[in-house]
Amino acid sequence: MNPYTWVWQYVRRNHAKMVVAVILILLNALAIVVAPLLGGMIVDQVIEQGHTDRLIPMLAIMIGVTLFRTVIRYIYCIIFEQIGQNALFDIRHDLFAKLQSLDFNFFNTVRTGDIMARMTGDTDAIRHMICWVSYNAIECVLWFLAAVIVMSAINVPLMIALVVLTPIIAILTYKMSSQALPIFFEIRQSFARLNAMVEENISGNRVVKAFAREPYEIDKFEKLNLEYKARNMDSAAISRRYLPPLDFIASLLSVIVLLLGGGLVIAGKMSLGDLVTFNGFLWMLNQPMRMSGWLINDMQRFSAATIKIRSMLAAKPAITGKPAAVPAKVRGEVTFDHVDFAYPDAPETPVLEDINFDVLPGQTMGILGETGSGKSTLMDLIARFYDPTGGQVLIDGKDARDWPVRTLRDQITVVMQDLFLFSDSIEDNISYGNHQADAPFIKQMATVASADEFIEEMPEGYHTVVGERGVGLSGGQKQRISLTRALVKDPRILILDDTTSALDMETEAEIQDHLKSAAADKTVFIIASRISSLRAADQIIVLRHGRIVERGTHETLLAQNGYYAETYKKQLGATDGGDDNGQA
Repeated sequence: MNPYTWVWQYVRRNHAKMVVAVILILLNALAIVVAPLLGGMIVDQVIEQGHTDRLIPMLAIMIGVTLFRTVIRYIYCIIFEQIGQNALFDIRHDLFAKLQSLDFNFFNTVRTGDIMARMTGDTDAIRHMICWVSYNAIECVLWFLAAVIVMSAINVPLMIALVVLTPIIAILTYKMSSQALPIFFEIRQSFARLNAMVEENISGNRVVKAFAREPYEIDKFEKLNLEYKARNMDSAAISRRYLPPLDFIASLLSVIVLLLGGGLVIAGKMSLGDLVTFNGFLWMLNQPMRMSGWLINDMQRFSAATIKIRSMLAAKPAITGKPAAVPAKVRGEVTFDHVDFAYPDAPETPVLEDINFDVLPGQTMGILGETGSGKSTLMDLIARFYDPTGGQVLIDGKDARDWPVRTLRDQITVVMQDLFLFSDSIEDNISYGNHQADAPFIKQMATVASADEFIEEMPEGYHTVVGERGVGLSGGQKQRISLTRALVKDPRILILDDTTSALDMETEAEIQDHLKSAAADKTVFIIASRISSLRAADQIIVLRHGRIVERGTHETLLAQNGYYAETYKKQLGATDGGDDNGQA
């Protein structure tokens, strides 16, 4: 499907407006021939033949037609702008809806800045095509055809002398078009890289300042900025190569008319009025020729933009759910049956190997392991952020792939290591997964997460608006708000991924006590580096290099004298030595 066929899918939703706009353009093209014809008649009939009584009516008609053209052109310009904005609205809606349907695989490989470039710069190129280029191209075609027809009726030899230049213009336009498309695609790519760098730098501004790396970041930006400038200069070079010849050829039309037309008038083969009329139509040939280069540039910019947007709209989520009938509620039994996993971009590097365990509804499982051992990946499989490359993850005895994704995730909540709060009120952040939650329930869950006290002390309490990504809150405060958000959703399966790592031991112990009753009927998974967070779990597994190397309860694991017991002793010793990172 070519770019124009693709964009027509969005434009045709406003087909009634499009029909009206095209009719108005046709009326404008018909009306535009009136002024030059009357100009020639004034010369022949009023000036040459002395019919002065015809001057005022002719001038009145010229003024009336000009006003009519001005009004209808204003109307169809507005209509095209409305069509373009409506199409742009639909395209952005489809893009955002597609983003919501895509999974972690997509966002792991496509940078945020690239996505933003598609949502802004590329969509604006499409809007420009619909709102401006489209009707200008139609106008140029109609003007050119009208001029050729009328001018041929006046004097065929002179018309042929002008049209003979058309093949040259066509050749130059084709060459310009073929060279411009790859350049505009490179411009879009370069703009995406520049956008990605700026977005990343803004998000990581605290790290940049903490390490005093401002000069380094400026240098990085300068290189990408120079690259973007170079690509735009390449585009300008193409314009410089082709637009002046096109403009020169368009200017030759006036010379041809004056030389040949003047000779025909002198030879008596053409009236002076006809020459004036002919010259009046000249701009209708001249303007399309001058505009052709600019319009081709804009069309190629549009084509390059649609390539990026259509590729994103064509992206398919790797995680899909079967529409089979399933229970309305998840009970919470989770079984891993010989599960293996490797990321799609590194299939030869296993992250998890032969994972087996079974957690019953209402039980709590603790997970301990070194950094990179696969703990978080294990939890991602439960929520179907990824599917296993081998074995099965069973939810209530059914393969997770047989559950509709939305049904499953509605009843599973993950409090991730990478905490994210929206730039909104604390209350709206907390109720994000359950908008029906009332204020007493929110306050109750905030108390469980030991968040109620510090929230109430904030300027506007639960209505306090937090900064982007929770800027202004401490790590511990963000963790407690995130835990509250998970509890307010009231899921059947609750996954806590190092949720209390930024908290002191006293607050952590308080939350653990509250969770025992608040999550008594839920299946809970706790990933933690502190033994104190895991010791009360019904079962605990220890991961190393993607494999389960130890399993059991707190007491049985201590008796095994393995990694768990060693970690416990280190944290116990650290506590005795005054460090607050461990607990006996």
